[in-house]
Amino acid sequence: MSIVKAYAAQNSTSPLSPFTFQRRAPGPHDVELDILYCGVCHSDIHQVRNEWGDSIFPMVPGHEIVGRVSYVGSHVKKFKTGDVAAVGCLVDSCRTCASCREGLEQYCEVHSVPTYNGYEMDRKTPTYGGYSKKIVVDEAFVLKVSEKLKLAGVAPLLCAGITTYSPLRHWKIGPGHRVAIAGLGGLGHMGVKFATALGAEVTVLSSSAQKESDAYRLGAHHFVVTTNHSQMRKVKRHFDFILNTISATHDYNSFLSLLKTNGTMVLVGVPPQAVPVQAFNLIGGRRSLAGSLIGGIPETQEMLDYCARHEITSDVEVIAMQDIEKAYTRMLKGDVRYRFVIDINSL
Repeated sequence: MSIVKAYAAQNSTSPLSPFTFQRRAPGPHDVELDILYCGVCHSDIHQVRNEWGDSIFPMVPGHEIVGRVSYVGSHVKKFKTGDVAAVGCLVDSCRTCASCREGLEQYCEVHSVPTYNGYEMDRKTPTYGGYSKKIVVDEAFVLKVSEKLKLAGVAPLLCAGITTYSPLRHWKIGPGHRVAIAGLGGLGHMGVKFATALGAEVTVLSSSAQKESDAYRLGAHHFVVTTNHSQMRKVKRHFDFILNTISATHDYNSFLSLLKTNGTMVLVGVPPQAVPVQAFNLIGGRRSLAGSLIGGIPETQEMLDYCARHEITSDVEVIAMQDIEKAYTRMLKGDVRYRFVIDINSL
């Protein structure tokens, strides 16, 4: 075992502060990473503040991890010391249920192990995440990273990236599709990059007119201000697919009306309260309302390889670990373009 420096929340009201804990010693199938960068996800705030009601304290957040391999177990085949590698939102699962056998570990029907705020397969050992110097993970849940990419910009791909890539691939988005990305934040900006790269005609739906120039810079073809009723009327029954990344409470029905017949809106943002849906907004156009959760390990590797080929990374602001509380405050104000990433060397 090794003693690891980290930042942790001791309870739902305390600020994150220095913390040390023991990582397990690497076993024969494990990879140990010296963490270089860890992205800051909005879900970190939800869980640190126990807004989802299942928080385990003390909590070391962080599930967008890029590091360098410092040790490999005797049975590890895919990695060697010195490799750049990554860890996303999951560090284990049952591996035997139908979902796991399909490479959909995020939908494990027995017990999936989140990178933090969860329990290992023994269901009693808490997991600690990437706001720390090292992590030890079974190689089956470690991902290869191309050193051609800026590593700070790679970190958010492990959550924001795969969360938006997965539904676009599942619904086979490509040339000829009219796609709307609802919300232009940490998730939305990746949705724009991927949907554009896949060949779709992309429109950003945003309540903030100030983000229009950014939307075009990121690759969008059109921009609609959702509070402008005239602009919204012009795109009624217009889109084949809407990727809804908004985590604030909002009206799903206004977006559903923008779908063509047989169109689909997929939710990847999680509003804090249940949102009512009018049945006729679905029935009237044989529309679908669906959801998507991150991606499995094979698809996450596919996404990282796709990003390497197309030189796609997140737009990030790198911060020191000591500035995490300031970053949380700014995130809640929408004051980041578009993802904070912690330089773990600052720990």
